[in-house]
Amino acid sequence: MSAEINPLTPEQKKENRVLISALGFVVVVVAALAIIGFLFINKPAQIIEGQAEATSVRVSGKLPGRVLEFYVHEGDMVKAGDTLVHIHSSIVEAKLQQARSMEEVAQATNRKVDAGTRIQIINSAYELWQQANAAVTITKKTYERLENLYKEGVMSEQKRDEAKAAYDAAVAAASAAKSQYEMAKQGAQSEDKQASSAMVSAAGAGVSEVEALLEDQYLTAPCDGQIDVIFPHVGELVALGAPIMNVLKIDDKWVTFNVREEYLPDMTLGKEITVMIPALKQKEARVKIYYVRDLGSYATWHATKTTGDWDSKTFEIKARPTEDIPDLRPGMTVIYKD
Repeated sequence: MSAEINPLTPEQKKENRVLISALGFVVVVVAALAIIGFLFINKPAQIIEGQAEATSVRVSGKLPGRVLEFYVHEGDMVKAGDTLVHIHSSIVEAKLQQARSMEEVAQATNRKVDAGTRIQIINSAYELWQQANAAVTITKKTYERLENLYKEGVMSEQKRDEAKAAYDAAVAAASAAKSQYEMAKQGAQSEDKQASSAMVSAAGAGVSEVEALLEDQYLTAPCDGQIDVIFPHVGELVALGAPIMNVLKIDDKWVTFNVREEYLPDMTLGKEITVMIPALKQKEARVKIYYVRDLGSYATWHATKTTGDWDSKTFEIKARPTEDIPDLRPGMTVIYKD
C-alpha cells in the first residue's frame, strides 16, 4: 500500500519562492562584499627587522709580554690618548740594556781610534769578542733545548721565540765584537775611523729600535669612546699584535638591514626613512641610507618554480640617524615598516 503525497498549497509554494529568493539575495550580497574587500582592502605593512651597530676599534701592540696593570674597566668612557694598559717584557728590557752597552762600547772604541791602537786595546777587544762568543754558545744551547721541548709539545711557542731572539742578539753582538777586534789590530786608518763612526751610528739605531718597541708597553686609546671588551686578564701573557681590548666609538652609529632586492625601490641610496626602536619605548627616528651592497650568492633566495618565478638576491642596507640618539646601543633591534 503506497503512501499518499499531499500537494503543496499555493500559500506554501509562495513561501518557498520567497525563501529561495532571500537566500539568493544573501549569497549575492556576500559574494559582492568579498569581491570588494579583495579589491580594496589594504595589504598589511611589510616589516623589515635590522639592528643598530657602531664602530669598534681594536687595541693591540707590537710588544709581547705580560699584562701588568689595566687602567680602565669595561664600560669606562675614554678620550684619545688615555693610558689603557701596562705590558711588561723583561726580555725587551734586557735587550735595551744590551743595546745601550753596545752603544757605549762603540762610542768608547771610536774615541780611542784617533789615539792609535795599543796592545791593551787589542787585548780588550779580543776579550770582548771571546765573551760574546761564549754568550753565543750559551744562548744557542738554550734555544736548541727549548726548540726540542717545543717540538715535543711541552714548551710554549713564545718561550721558544724569546730564546731565538736572545740567540740572534748574541750572534749580532759577537759579530760586532769581532769587527772591533779586527779594527783594533789593523790600526786607525781613515777607513777605520769611518767604520768606527758607523758602528756608533748602528749601535745608536739599535737603542732607538728597542726604545720604540718599549713605547708600546703603555697602550693608549686610539680614539674617544667606551671600553667595550677586555680580552686578557692581569698576569696573562700576550703575543705580538694580540688584541687587548676594543674601544667602541659610540658617536659613530648606524643601523643595518638585510633585504630582498624587490624592496630596494623603497630603500634607495640617500633616502631618509622612518624606523622604530622597540628597546627605546618604540621610539621613532629618521635615518638616511648611505650604503647598499649585494651580499653575494650565498644570500640568494632561490625560486621554487622552474617557470614564472625568479631568484631574489639579498642586499645589505646601512643608514645613519639624522639626529643623535644617545640611548641607542649596538645590538638593539630596529624595525622598518614598508
